[in-house]
Amino acid sequence: MPYFGPAHFQLALLRRMADHHPDLVDGALRSLNASHADLREAHRAWQARLHSRTFPRGERGYRLLLGPPEQEVERRVGDLTCRALLWPLPLWPDLRWEVLCAPGGTAVWNEWLVRAPGTEPPRLSRVEDLTPWSCVVDDVARAFPPATPLPADAPSRARLAVTAPATGERIVAHFTWGLLQFTDPP
Repeated sequence: MPYFGPAHFQLALLRRMADHHPDLVDGALRSLNASHADLREAHRAWQARLHSRTFPRGERGYRLLLGPPEQEVERRVGDLTCRALLWPLPLWPDLRWEVLCAPGGTAVWNEWLVRAPGTEPPRLSRVEDLTPWSCVVDDVARAFPPATPLPADAPSRARLAVTAPATGERIVAHFTWGLLQFTDPP
């Protein structure tokens, strides 16, 4: 298989985000000096790796593609201890790609963009502040408690039900790879 690194990985992530915000993806492609053909090829190559019998699974696959993580953190999830591996991606300097690994690193429990340690989350006090690509799942959950995770509607997506502070209305925030795409009702 041809080389696939962090730049290609960003393009593969953008492919799923284009479902909701092609205009933002176009801007990201310009900043990366990449084309829609590059995006499609990165997505194709990523899918080939995911479905390959020979490509390493779990943590090893990410280390092969993205290099050593910037940070490794032990984390408790219920009664289990897992590891969170964090990689920077130039397109999102205030975020990190997080991979939550089962003990031993052979299985990945979750993978998405998270706020980089030490960076300030955006100020979110009104539903109107929830603009596309402005925040990640944890930012919204902390700003609008109580937050309730909802079943995902696709493997790369997450949904979070939150309460609008001004009206008490329940809204659903939709994320792709952990990055906010839109809210229902808008």
